[in-house]
Amino acid sequence: MLQEYDVIVVGAGHAGCEAAAAAANMGSSVLLITMDMTKIGQMSCNPAMGGVAKGQIVREIDALGGYSGIVTDKTMIQFRMLNRSKGPAMWSPRAQNDRWRFAEEWRLMLEATPGVDFWQDMVTGIIVKNDKACGVVTSMGLEIHSKAVILTSGTFLNGIIHIGEKKFGGGRAGEKAATGITEQLVQLGFDAGRMKTGTPPRVDGRSLNYNVMEEQPGDEDVVGFSYKKIPLPKKQRSCYITYTSEEVHDILKTGFDKSPMFTGRIQGLGPRYCPSIEDKINRFAEKDRHQLFVEPEGWNTIEVYVNGFSSSLPEEVQLKALRKVKGFENVKMFRPGYAIEYDYFAPTQLNYTLETKLVENLYFAGQINGTTGYEEAACQGLMAGINAHLKINGNKPFTLSRSEAYIGVLIDDLITKGTEEPYRMFTSRAEYRILLRQDNADIRLTQKSYEIGLADYERYNAVKEKLRSIEKIKQLFKELSVEPNILNDYLLSIGSSPITQKVKLESIIPRPGVDVNKILNFYPTLREEIFSMPEAKDALEQVEIYLKYEGYLERERENADKMQRLENVLLHDSIDYHSLQSLSMEARQKLSQIRPKTLGQASRISGVSPSDISVLMVYLGR
Repeated sequence: MLQEYDVIVVGAGHAGCEAAAAAANMGSSVLLITMDMTKIGQMSCNPAMGGVAKGQIVREIDALGGYSGIVTDKTMIQFRMLNRSKGPAMWSPRAQNDRWRFAEEWRLMLEATPGVDFWQDMVTGIIVKNDKACGVVTSMGLEIHSKAVILTSGTFLNGIIHIGEKKFGGGRAGEKAATGITEQLVQLGFDAGRMKTGTPPRVDGRSLNYNVMEEQPGDEDVVGFSYKKIPLPKKQRSCYITYTSEEVHDILKTGFDKSPMFTGRIQGLGPRYCPSIEDKINRFAEKDRHQLFVEPEGWNTIEVYVNGFSSSLPEEVQLKALRKVKGFENVKMFRPGYAIEYDYFAPTQLNYTLETKLVENLYFAGQINGTTGYEEAACQGLMAGINAHLKINGNKPFTLSRSEAYIGVLIDDLITKGTEEPYRMFTSRAEYRILLRQDNADIRLTQKSYEIGLADYERYNAVKEKLRSIEKIKQLFKELSVEPNILNDYLLSIGSSPITQKVKLESIIPRPGVDVNKILNFYPTLREEIFSMPEAKDALEQVEIYLKYEGYLERERENADKMQRLENVLLHDSIDYHSLQSLSMEARQKLSQIRPKTLGQASRISGVSPSDISVLMVYLGR
């Protein structure tokens, strides 16, 4: 019989790993249960972290004291900052990773975390007493007790893998599905649904002709994800781009009559923004080609991931079509792409802490909530781990608002609006994205995390030093007068108007095209003073962004403050919305179902109109 734990985490994917690490680092005893100890932190799909909006989430996880950014930096084989040509709100870090090293590093970090124990087994049920989760039951017949349970089951709950007309149970290629939990939760009153996701074939890199593809090298300036100073790679591996063609599409169409997606064998909804190749051909019939990213799986392996060719067509159709792709004429396939269908639970059944409304001390995180993506899963795991620890120790919950973090946007979207298709984060989902940049996640979040006992003093102190450096640099730019004879040649070279008299440096930096680092080349004494400060490079970037976008930033803060007033108006669980006849019928139904905690959350529920919010304000005496 195993000991009783503070927190049991079920599943060791990205959500489970972050949940276990967070709860343990805050002081809880944690048991991480997984069906296969060799698959901890597994990259089930593409070997990459970050990307548009997702990179911001990894930065936020790191700023809060999570492990994803550190693991990514230690195992990256390529780094790129996406959207550099756009404003800073759109800059998004992305890394290719060594798939095997990534999982190994996750396991090593968890093993080095005091308070984390491991158990290899399948969880078949939750122990619930008096509407409280107090442990789990495993397939070996063990009852393991705990004060809280975090369920991070990924795609394993009643998972079914589809390849053409073949289908078999599984949570991932070569791994069995998890059974028992869905049925129990449905009996307890939870609403369950089905979703699907897919993955492309893996191929032998020795059989590819890279000479006819477009090379996609990494950035020269490797920034990384973690605010801790993790050594970054000195060399990088390139990715490559190639394209499908009408001939490829015609071959793929020959398998449509055996496609589980088109024949109705798959009932679950797939991700709209990462469709299978057959779905792309069907939905975008006017396009004669689609882009494919050829991504190496690691430093030393020959295995290659064909990003953009996700498919559940018969394996022989996949291979025949691939061999018509430029550079893939002699391709050898390691394994075909497949679709996987699995159970999820409507996230409107959760509180902001990710604790379920029906069962106390039971938390859901990751794909069980209808999301897709490593980063979306990891941040949910982190927040569930934090809140499970806080709850069992009688402390206030830790939540993030939409104006504080992308994590706040994601959780608010899920519990307020729900999702009927796999939810993926985009910058467009965040109305305050100018405030929620990847470069300032530590300034936004590290102190909050330090105050609840997760982020360590080293992180907290680094942020304090950066803030001091930012203020010093702002003051220097405010005081320094720049002369026409020194700067005019540079200003003319970038198409900017020359100055006719001395002006303060802070007035030059907001000009379009001005690079603060190039300006400092003309003032070596100032450059030396700035770069002697702690966190100088990051602090200088913050000052440049602030001076260039000051007006936008202030306007966004004002908008966020206005919305925060609605967030401060609490709605009690005891309100009988059906008795408020002035509310629309849809509003009464939605408000009764979701039970929003604040007026701000109520205003974001689909079907609740501004006039309904006015009715609630009158009811509340406002």
